[in-house]
Amino acid sequence: MEFEVFDLGLVDFKHAWQFQKEIFQVVKENHLSSALILCCHYPVITLGRQADRRNILVSEEELKKRGIPIYEIERAGDVTYHGPGQINAYPIFNLHYLKKDIHLFLRRLEEVVIELLSDFGIEATRYAGLTGVWVKGFKISSLGIAIRNWISFHGISINIKEDDLRNFSLIRPCGMDIDMVALEMILSRRVDMEMIKQKLIFKFKDNFADERLKVGLSSGRIR
Repeated sequence: MEFEVFDLGLVDFKHAWQFQKEIFQVVKENHLSSALILCCHYPVITLGRQADRRNILVSEEELKKRGIPIYEIERAGDVTYHGPGQINAYPIFNLHYLKKDIHLFLRRLEEVVIELLSDFGIEATRYAGLTGVWVKGFKISSLGIAIRNWISFHGISINIKEDDLRNFSLIRPCGMDIDMVALEMILSRRVDMEMIKQKLIFKFKDNFADERLKVGLSSGRIR
């Protein structure tokens, strides 16, 4: 399984969403076997297919005042928040390479995050019946995907910056009464986002590659 990496940097969610669709089409037409999109977003709230709008705890007028848009999207799950203090990884992966096993795919995505955190000496875990990754009962990474034609899009978000967690108070994350945590809170120090991205690339490589894997890096334009 080969994939190419596209790093969009800090980008509006709507732009990244459209870019996912473009890359999805490229993969569907077999111009790429698979791709991984990395990015951070300006503050935004997204609603998955099972979302209940009552899990947004403030009015739309209040969100507009704060400059936080809402998007209803194709991924599974309920409501979540994205902001510049998170890293998002959107694998546009052809699941034929994973024997069309969605459960395996989800568990491998969680394993990417668990292994990433392990590099910092953090013991993270998954809980039966729930998607995502947790540290001592606090959620650090959310996961929601969509699959069409056995190609995935959307993906995982990982909380990195401590000062970006306050906007989670605007929602019931994933429709649950849970507390979120960020990597910087656990480590009690600042963390470089670009370093995390590079670690993520290697964790994806370890979890999804066979001996023929080749990883390329692009600035975010289809070549």
